[in-house]
Amino acid sequence: QVQLVESGGGLVQAGGSLRISCVASGSSLTFKTMAWHRQVPGEQRELVASITTEGSTTYADSVKGRFTISRENVKNTVYLQMNSLKPEDTAVYYCNARGTVTSGMLTGHYNSWGQGTQVTVSS
Repeated sequence: QVQLVESGGGLVQAGGSLRISCVASGSSLTFKTMAWHRQVPGEQRELVASITTEGSTTYADSVKGRFTISRENVKNTVYLQMNSLKPEDTAVYYCNARGTVTSGMLTGHYNSWGQGTQVTVSS
């Protein structure tokens, strides 16, 4: 079982900063790619940023230059540092992890989600 626990969401004024964190846990797992997605009610969930074990990152165009994703592999933790926040960044932010799970001689793939953390940016 993969467990993803997010923390750090909250209310911030436009132009401010916030850092959210996600701790992944589970046995016989690798956490190849960890990512942050966000969703506004009535809209599709969108990728914000992702990072691989090797440190390769991708960002949505809307957050480039403002958000930074990072991870501590030893702690299976991924962070999203959000600077210069805008009201349109308001959303529920979801942690996502993809990797492999091993059971005996078998190895499979998983794609898991956290419960989400609310980020609200006031104008």
